[in-house]
Amino acid sequence: MAETFPDYDVLAKRNTPSWNERTRDVIDARMAKVERPDILAERQRDTLRAVTARVVPQPAHRAPVNATALVLDKIGSDNGDGFRHHELPDVREAWARGLDAIDAEAKSRFDTGFARCSAYQQDEILASVQNGDVKAPDWATLPPKLFWSWRLIPDIVSAYYAHPSAWSAMGFGGPASPRGYVRLTTNRHDPWEASEQKNDELIPAKVRNRHGY
Repeated sequence: MAETFPDYDVLAKRNTPSWNERTRDVIDARMAKVERPDILAERQRDTLRAVTARVVPQPAHRAPVNATALVLDKIGSDNGDGFRHHELPDVREAWARGLDAIDAEAKSRFDTGFARCSAYQQDEILASVQNGDVKAPDWATLPPKLFWSWRLIPDIVSAYYAHPSAWSAMGFGGPASPRGYVRLTTNRHDPWEASEQKNDELIPAKVRNRHGY
């Protein structure tokens, strides 16, 4: 499947009026995150890495997204979102127990850890967690459907789409401070936004505007 924004790189805006110094510092720090070995056990990190790869595959032909490192950073801080389901523990404990349960689910179904399963097997395991159709006794104190919808998916997806490579792949302009976005209504685009490919032709944002300006 062809990319819609094949030539777009949001990082080209780094030294333009779209990004101020604070924005550059925040994005640079986010992109520099690496997987910390002091957060979770090695086996749990292996499972998290494999789960992340199935939920949000890397964007084609672009710099890889360090989503696992960003999720680990959140787990390590143990900072929540300002709310949580009453049946789920805090962030770090929820992830530790959830990853152990996913690994146990893999062993109960395929006699090996999740990270060693095939992609097809991993998808089957993740679907069972999503649907609550699990076998491993480790889920007895951690509701799988809640872990999936309140922790696993929000944390992984938000980490992935916080990275400039993901922004570029979907044509998102990212932060715009101090310049800001001006054309905010339907079918309107600021001229510095991404060019979209349609029928093998790149269409600049200005041309895509309904009124042509």
